Amino acid sequence: MINDGGREQIVSAQALNVEVTVVDPEVAVVAVQGDLDADTGTYLHHQLANQLVHGRRHLVLDLRAVPFMDSSGLGIIIRAINDTKRVEGSVRLAALSPALRRLLDLTGISVTTPVHADPEEALAAIPRTPAHAAAEPEGGASAGADRAATGPAPGSA
Repeated sequence: MINDGGREQIVSAQALNVEVTVVDPEVAVVAVQGDLDADTGTYLHHQLANQLVHGRRHLVLDLRAVPFMDSSGLGIIIRAINDTKRVEGSVRLAALSPALRRLLDLTGISVTTPVHADPEEALAAIPRTPAHAAAEPEGGASAGADRAATGPAPGSA
């Protein structure tokens, strides 16, 4: 809350947290927590673009902790879908709340983009190339995965 000359202004401090788990050189699970809107969407876009720059062309978006998404959030997902297609990759959506699932159904995103019950199911559905198999740690796709918590969006508290 900010006191501005006797007026109180409520400032939203909703942070967007992003945690990236690198499953293999071409696959990352991106767990998102918080509202995905105009204030936080750019941060998520930068995190997804960073994964593509590092060769991770298959992205699983774990959205179980996203209670709200507006058109900016939808735009970020659509952009990620298009960016991964350009490098012969994919975006898979996982663990959607009923409200988020309805939004993605209404906009048609869930028709063109795979939706899975959880990240493990999404990972299992990614087509494996010989490069994937060689890079995959013994014990499965998630064994030995590198985790990088990227934290809250800059400027959010």
